[in-house]
Amino acid sequence: MPSIKQVQITFDCASPTRVAHFWCEVLGYVVPPPPEGFVTWGDYDLSLPPEKRDEWAACQDPSGGGPRMYFQRVPENKVVKNRVHVDVRVGTGLVGEERLAALEAECARLLALGAARGQLLLADEENESCLVMQDIEGNEFCLS
Repeated sequence: MPSIKQVQITFDCASPTRVAHFWCEVLGYVVPPPPEGFVTWGDYDLSLPPEKRDEWAACQDPSGGGPRMYFQRVPENKVVKNRVHVDVRVGTGLVGEERLAALEAECARLLALGAARGQLLLADEENESCLVMQDIEGNEFCLS
């Protein structure tokens, strides 16, 4: 059986460009270059019929190590909890108060970008502490 070489995480959303830029800020990702013949993505978008504008966007790890993230416009709003979510690993290797401080510091940075804070899940016998959050369109993710 062949091994998988790349993974893309896809988000359904109302405003792909806005959500892509949010995740670029969260992860240090970048928007890929616009299609050939266009100086900017804005120029590309303006070349499309109005109903096709902001139909999708993407961002990628500039080092090539992380998965590509793809954002596609859908007509319906998010109404239930995600079945899959992204873990943003800011506290790797940290425990106790040191881990909580790292989670809170990153939470404060992301709140300024428009994220929403959710529940803080404290460490137990099996798991270290993590903080549930939501992106600018309500998609859940964890700071772990």
